[in-house]
Amino acid sequence: MPPARPLPRRHLLLGVCAGLALAACGHAVAPAAARNPGLRLIGEATLAHRLRFGGSTVGGLSGLDYDPAQDLWVAISDDPSDARFYTLHLPLTAERLGPPELLEAVRLDAPARPDAEAIRWRPATGSVLWSTEGDVRRGVGPSLHESTREGRLLRSFALPPHFAPAPQGQRGPRHNLGFEGLALTPDGRQAWLAMENALVQDGPEPTLQQPGGPCRFTLFDLASGRALAQRAYVPEAIPQAPKAPGLFADNGVSEILMLDAQRMLVLERAYAMGVGNTLRLYRVDLASGDDTLALDSLVPGRFRPLAKTLVADLSAYLGPGLSRLDNTESLAWGPLLPATAERPAQRTLVLLSDDNFNPGQVTQFVAFALTEPL
Repeated sequence: MPPARPLPRRHLLLGVCAGLALAACGHAVAPAAARNPGLRLIGEATLAHRLRFGGSTVGGLSGLDYDPAQDLWVAISDDPSDARFYTLHLPLTAERLGPPELLEAVRLDAPARPDAEAIRWRPATGSVLWSTEGDVRRGVGPSLHESTREGRLLRSFALPPHFAPAPQGQRGPRHNLGFEGLALTPDGRQAWLAMENALVQDGPEPTLQQPGGPCRFTLFDLASGRALAQRAYVPEAIPQAPKAPGLFADNGVSEILMLDAQRMLVLERAYAMGVGNTLRLYRVDLASGDDTLALDSLVPGRFRPLAKTLVADLSAYLGPGLSRLDNTESLAWGPLLPATAERPAQRTLVLLSDDNFNPGQVTQFVAFALTEPL
């Protein structure tokens, strides 16, 4: 979920879309952006706004994952009043992304004030991992959980102490800037959990002039539940100014996904009022950064952050096939496209946006094919 200052972004967007040009709300074009030849856009598909399904209003979809064994997708909602995920089919071929088909709404046993932001299947156990940002203003910190396919809570993970919120907000996670990304390692034995922005003691939020403080990416062993290691990732400065000085703008990590055992994709999602969203995909080598797990605060010069490489600025794909960039918070590998006489088998990559239950936004699935290594 995006940060809320002074109002949640869903309210901010409503005001902007009403008071500024609606055409400027929801997407932004970066003239210098170039398409990555390794990413071929297949297409987009959307869900109707405020669709009713399974006794719920579908919206706030903030995490997405795919189980190839079942040909089944799962998407989690950040609705704090009703913690749930949906199962669905997503028709996807080399040339087309079809309309999503919702199958089931699964209620989750959840902690108080959940704000679910990411979900991953565990094929080995048939369970799901999911994270929540909590509600820091009410003293509820971010958390990581494992639940059955039916939603029953199996366990909650013990977190390193630096993730605990402080009563006066002088340290710990900032409100609405907690655990935003979650990725399973290819062997399924470990999981990385990513912060959207820096802990208070680690540095500032990004500005138009300066990158943000380092976000902590923490590696957990799934057998024991213990935190094993940690890396620091520095998000870029806010790439676009809002339409008028003083209006809201932000940037942060919205999802992570493993490329292989050592490399990770990181999605940075930025927003500027009256202008729209910017989505940039980076690649990091996890061996390029120091282990920060034992550090209570991240002081510049005393650790080495992850080196990052820009893979794609998704503004370059706007046009036929991609109508807009929205509040994208999900990144998942999809089905493998079978080989043909013209091309080898290709991985698919699917993104999903969180509409914040806002009529000015959209629940948007976007699919790409990987035509060469990223």
